[in-house]
Amino acid sequence: MAERSKTRRLAVLIDADNTSVRYAAAIFDEIASLGEANVRRIYGDFSGARLGGWDSAVQSLAILQHQQRSNTAGKNAADIALVIDAMDLLYKGTLDGFCLVSSDSDFTRLTQRLREDGLAVYGFGERKTPEAFRNACTRFIYVENLIEPAEPLSVPGQLSGAIATDRERKKEPASKATPIIRKAMAGLEDDEGWATLARVGSRIANVAPDFDPRSYGHTKLSALAESTGDFEVKRSGDKHIMIRPKRTSKKPKTK
Repeated sequence: MAERSKTRRLAVLIDADNTSVRYAAAIFDEIASLGEANVRRIYGDFSGARLGGWDSAVQSLAILQHQQRSNTAGKNAADIALVIDAMDLLYKGTLDGFCLVSSDSDFTRLTQRLREDGLAVYGFGERKTPEAFRNACTRFIYVENLIEPAEPLSVPGQLSGAIATDRERKKEPASKATPIIRKAMAGLEDDEGWATLARVGSRIANVAPDFDPRSYGHTKLSALAESTGDFEVKRSGDKHIMIRPKRTSKKPKTK
């Protein structure tokens, strides 16, 4: 009997009204590292020109388009349709997690409900996403981190995309990551203060779901920890890495 695949089965639900198409391909590349996108759906009113840019991405990325006409100004039927579908998928019991693509805090309660049933919820949104939604997710990923700032932001099916803005290029200073790393290390240190980096990295998502080394200009946690100047890093082989806070030696007082 063939061994059952351990790849996570994920549903990708996209709020087109709050997601730019220029990030579409990069989002699905990131999702591929989390699991398999078995369900791919996008919600919005595609009858007008405002969401017309999604046409090529919907085709190239095999996304099922759900047309939700906005019959009344200020009422978002697409959000309601997304929530209904999410609950239907939850009760089918065939998925391991959800990817909610939106910068809208209205999906905070949906995220909490999905996690109450033990499913992982990966949020994808811009840096403007409210804290409540970010913290409700198992992990929240800023879409700005998914595209190299030096490159044009590409749209599937087009030769070139919009150029990244200064706000999207901006990275946080490495020093801002120090308190998050320290908090994740708590209780993991050995007698000499060393902690396994892999265990620290696993716990960080519980401390700060939106933590990502890419927000600080690094692709790896080890490189970020070193760049802060606040941690010692030692390596044993290619994969076993330990870190501990730098110890400052107190100088004796001079009389």
